[in-house]
Amino acid sequence: MIVFLRAVGLTCAFLGLVACNNLPRGAAVDNEILREADDADADFAVYPVTRAFLPSLSDWPVVGEQELSWMQYSQGASSKLIRPGDMLSLRIWDSGENSLLTSLEQRSVDMSEIRVSSSGSIFVPYVGKVVVSGRTSDNARAQIQSELEAIVPSAQVQLSVAAGRSNSVDLVGGVNTPGSYPMPDRNFTVLGLIAAGGGVSQQLANPQIRLVRSGQMFGTSIDRLFANPGLDSRLVGGDKVIVEEDRRYFLSIGATGTEALHPFTKDTISAMDALSITGGINDGRGDPQGILILREYPASAVLPGQRGPRMQRVVFTVDLTNSDGLFSARKFQIRPGDLVLATESPITNARTILGLVGSAFGVVSAVSNN
Repeated sequence: MIVFLRAVGLTCAFLGLVACNNLPRGAAVDNEILREADDADADFAVYPVTRAFLPSLSDWPVVGEQELSWMQYSQGASSKLIRPGDMLSLRIWDSGENSLLTSLEQRSVDMSEIRVSSSGSIFVPYVGKVVVSGRTSDNARAQIQSELEAIVPSAQVQLSVAAGRSNSVDLVGGVNTPGSYPMPDRNFTVLGLIAAGGGVSQQLANPQIRLVRSGQMFGTSIDRLFANPGLDSRLVGGDKVIVEEDRRYFLSIGATGTEALHPFTKDTISAMDALSITGGINDGRGDPQGILILREYPASAVLPGQRGPRMQRVVFTVDLTNSDGLFSARKFQIRPGDLVLATESPITNARTILGLVGSAFGVVSAVSNN
């Protein structure tokens, strides 16, 4: 909310600057800017968004938040393996008259909450340490009974397992019931865990899934998981799944329907999507030939030998009055932190143009830093 209020304040200040220049409306502004981008005082480069330009843009460095990778689904066994930290409960039955474990009145003995040690073993009286880690519960029960039979031939063993940290996963954030969940088997998936947690909160815009495993983070969106079952990754004990709202945003200013900070409503947003989200172009003031998209690249993007823009500050111009511009705008991807500026035209004063773009870049920088 604080970032939004600051963005609105900066937007108002920028609009005041534009009003002072008393910009009339009429001819296209993008041609003016294209001419003045080569001015000695210009610290930005201008590129028209066209079909011919888009292939070159795909080779440029990606700006905004780092895109996280994700894993494909893999099939696991239906059984669960015992891991260090699990809690085992044993009930040992013995019908022998001279039993080492039971009395005449008591035909069974309970051994509850036996924690599997870090070495993967438990202690069983008269037997000693028995390694159970990496075994299924049935296999571990048979192993314990086999070793007991050498001492108590008539012994029968029952075993139950309560999952410890190594056989549980954490669900954090935007679900109805966050918490730690035991894994029922080795096919427990991300969507299965989210379902166990009551589903994703309806209040989240474009919910994002973050999977933390062994210190590494993976990410995707819930919509992408729903659309691609092959991405419903299998969980591993100790995983942490975080559900959160998409933190990416872009800004709109000028003669757009709304001047505000706009969260991403889906994974990828095109220039045409952005105009739709902002309410389109003001019919009374906006120039469909003068849609500008302002973006700042890191210094590494303009290093010698690097495919990228000529300057760190870039203005992309979109012309919605011809088919090439319309189709290209649908393929041009908005990046987090971009500013969509719908201009009024004509702007005949070159210094006014430079000041307009420079002030808009100031809005982008100020919001990004806050």
